[in-house]
Amino acid sequence: MNNTLNWTEQDARAVDVARILAADAVEKVGNGHPGTAISLAPLAYLLYQKVMKTDPTDSLWLGRDRFVLSAGHSSLTQYTQLYLAGCDLELDDLKQLRTWGSKTPGHPEYHHTKFIEATTGPLGAGISMAVGMAMAARKERGLYDPEAPAGQSPFDRFVYSIAGDGCMQEGVSSEASSLAATQNLGNLILFYDDNRISIEGDTKIAFSEDVAARYEAYGWHVQHVDFTNGGTRYEEKVEELYAAIEAAKAVTDKPSFIKLTTVIGWPLPNLQGKHSVHGAKIGAEEIGALKKELGFEDSPFAVDQTAVDHARANAAERGKQARDEWNQKFEAWKAANADKAELLARVAERKLPEGIEFPVFEPGKKSTRAASGEVLTALADQLPELWGGSADLAGSNNTTMKGQPSFLPEERSSKEFTGNPYGRTLHFGIREHAMGGVVNGINLSGLTRSYGGTFFVFADYMRPPVRLAALMGVPSIFVWTHDSVGVGEDGPTHQPIEHMAAYRAIPNLAMVRPADANETSYAWKGALLHTDQPSGLVLSRQDLPIVERGEGACASAEGVLKGAYVLKDAANGTPQLILIATGSEVALAVEAQKVLEEQGVATRVVSMPCQEWFDEQDDAYKESVLPKAVTKRVSIEAGIAQGWTKYVGFEGDSVSIETFGASASGNVMFEKLGFTVDNVVETAKKVLG
Repeated sequence: MNNTLNWTEQDARAVDVARILAADAVEKVGNGHPGTAISLAPLAYLLYQKVMKTDPTDSLWLGRDRFVLSAGHSSLTQYTQLYLAGCDLELDDLKQLRTWGSKTPGHPEYHHTKFIEATTGPLGAGISMAVGMAMAARKERGLYDPEAPAGQSPFDRFVYSIAGDGCMQEGVSSEASSLAATQNLGNLILFYDDNRISIEGDTKIAFSEDVAARYEAYGWHVQHVDFTNGGTRYEEKVEELYAAIEAAKAVTDKPSFIKLTTVIGWPLPNLQGKHSVHGAKIGAEEIGALKKELGFEDSPFAVDQTAVDHARANAAERGKQARDEWNQKFEAWKAANADKAELLARVAERKLPEGIEFPVFEPGKKSTRAASGEVLTALADQLPELWGGSADLAGSNNTTMKGQPSFLPEERSSKEFTGNPYGRTLHFGIREHAMGGVVNGINLSGLTRSYGGTFFVFADYMRPPVRLAALMGVPSIFVWTHDSVGVGEDGPTHQPIEHMAAYRAIPNLAMVRPADANETSYAWKGALLHTDQPSGLVLSRQDLPIVERGEGACASAEGVLKGAYVLKDAANGTPQLILIATGSEVALAVEAQKVLEEQGVATRVVSMPCQEWFDEQDDAYKESVLPKAVTKRVSIEAGIAQGWTKYVGFEGDSVSIETFGASASGNVMFEKLGFTVDNVVETAKKVLG
């Protein structure tokens, strides 16, 4: 490996092109974040032109290194380098920064702009996703090519991320960085832009810790490159920075942290170091002064085409060389691993194997969390790409596939869990926010499928990454157990009330609350089949009746795949009233149906485990389940009623919970809060008038 940096005057000139483009792009649109993009241009150029494996002709090349801009507000740090490298961005795209329909939105967006690996902007989120990508790289190597010597597999790669002071202050960065050290992620390199400026100015008013010491305490390999020379003079030490990167790549048993001390906006003549350049346009006078200092024409977007051509030629040459070398490894791997190559092709297309079997449960009683655990164990051998775990709640969430080792360095094995660097069971620790981001990062990597679990009430801690998963269309699976006041004696702090409504409010997120073990099996199937959206599986702590199905009984649980289905129709087939229920309340609806039918009310029971999947169905199917002519409807769900009017209409009503819970057994909680046959029947009669 060549560790010598070849840095020419043309490279330095291309860095300056990136600086003026950042200033001009923000000036043109009138808003944005130019300062960091100007001062970090040398680091970004170094990564794209001298360090990372990137093929400018193929944004989805399997062998590429990954880059995540955690400081997503500084999107121009990345956009200018994509332009210089010829990675599907042109000058006109930079001119359209932050405007409708452009390839250059205010923050980097996955699936919107090629070569963007993750949507970032919420500070610190990118770090957690980068940690997930680094974990995924190791897992993918173990799944597809475990015997290859270190650095010789086509699945070996590095993950790079740039973070700022804001990322360091957000708690998710601490959670994720702690986990990264525990996992010995030697393929992860994180850059911290230590410019000591945030929106309110100097960070010393709110942030005084020694960040490098913090990362040393986590167990990271830590280096410091100081462009300010202790505040005495500014010097962009590109060679020293490159050497630090090479040193980081050589450390294989720890993630690496490189603190880069800069002055925001350098080399702006008058505004460098000022917080005014963090999130606002610089002004024509200052831009003119910058261009004069750098030797550029004082007109908007007047680039040095020679420098741009140099950068693009270099990126193309490096990309072709890296791709050719990788292709040789990949073709040799395919020739020697036909079965694994077939697996890779299937997983890359996010397809389930033909003939996959999901468990079928006989009538009886079982909590849906326990059923979920049995589904996972049944899928283990059929879906080798599926892996996941919990935020220190494995036994409660039932997220551990039986007999599978933990994804963990062997030296961290415990009495309960045997570690294997290529294992299956993830231990996120009590880090729900980071868990969500890590699961997203794993699924963004694309060659495995991951899930993470916690109690549903603690989904509050991880809402940001769930929202990002929905925004990106990433098929992460979140397993949320202890779904209602059925949690019991733990009391209101552990009893989710508003959570279903809150999560249903997120676009492109499927919230699935199955009624019994067989619905749980189909809920997993539906979640795995949906490859363009995340799913939340909301599962019971308490045992629930396993509904008897088949002729003369209830309908098949396969209806879960359509979000809602007629579980049990009115005796005469023409309902006067429809009871719509989810989860544990479906059994209650069936009991209430018996009473109502005995009293002469023709009643249909609809199980609606997933409103989002139901809304995707065609009008004919929706009409077959919820006929418009039947306006007397009652929803039954152990949470707030918000959102149910859409299905029960203004002539309907809801049996719901509009207060916090209390500390008592689950059975008592349901009774006290009105989840009884009598109350459902009474509510139905009120609706019927």
